[in-house]
Amino acid sequence: MIGVILLNMGGPDSLDAVKPFLQNLFSDRDIIRLGPAFLQKTIASLLINKRLKSVMEAYNLIGGKSPLTDITNAQAKALEGTLKGVKVYVGMRYWHPFIENAIDHALKDGAEWILGLSLYPHYSIATTGSSVKKFDEVIKKYHVDHFCVTSWFKHPLYIDALVEKIQRGLRAFDKKPIVLFSAHSLPEKFIDKGDPYVNEINGTIQAITKKLDIEWRLSYQSKTGPVKWLKPTTEHMLHELADEGVKDLLVVPISFVSDHIETLYEIDILYKDMAQELGINLKRVESLNTSPKFIEALKDIVITNARNEGRL
Repeated sequence: MIGVILLNMGGPDSLDAVKPFLQNLFSDRDIIRLGPAFLQKTIASLLINKRLKSVMEAYNLIGGKSPLTDITNAQAKALEGTLKGVKVYVGMRYWHPFIENAIDHALKDGAEWILGLSLYPHYSIATTGSSVKKFDEVIKKYHVDHFCVTSWFKHPLYIDALVEKIQRGLRAFDKKPIVLFSAHSLPEKFIDKGDPYVNEINGTIQAITKKLDIEWRLSYQSKTGPVKWLKPTTEHMLHELADEGVKDLLVVPISFVSDHIETLYEIDILYKDMAQELGINLKRVESLNTSPKFIEALKDIVITNARNEGRL
């Protein structure tokens, strides 16, 4: 039997889980380095305590938890339903169900080969890199054959799934809007050291714009911590577009495949309110979630890699 583990960051499943989730997240030096290693957890605790109230308020506004785990479980169920002889599990980096739990579950079910499939389309050491590092660290203890898919930013079915969502979003406007691709930000130093994230984001956009005639911009959201992050920020871009006289804006959360706090709170509430104050009618493209085209993309990724590894 083949086991597929969908790798993602996870999210708090209750308001009580917000603080420990953030502690796990901010303690990961692959995401953000807070001083020397021995001070990482101390500085992380200071940052968390400083922003805990506002983060909990944000989660409260989107239902008191992150929907990411529920959505990823639904993606796993939908994907498993398209494959024979394959069981699909969910392994989260920073909250339950953890990657180690997913590997243990797959092995107990009799998996003879395990495919780790990152749900981050664009590789970065801070996202896929961290998850794969944990996956490799855990699975090597069991001496089971395995493989990881770490990037699929131009997969044709993934691009088709995005194009379908964008086309639907465009139809919600009376006049053709500007399209703003909003990607999760990263510390600039990651890119300076060769992280391919920005190049892969641009690769996805280039593939989309070959299929759609749109005027677009790219910005970055969700920065946190006292380091230099990628620019322009989405907040800055909203002001820039307002100064240009833009009235209609369709936001595409380009680096996310599922709804979570960055889409439901940052874009749908924070940026939408900001845009309204600036005289911009902002709408967001639906996240891929369990879109049939997206599930077909995941299916093709699994089958292709299983065949390449001689498992099908």
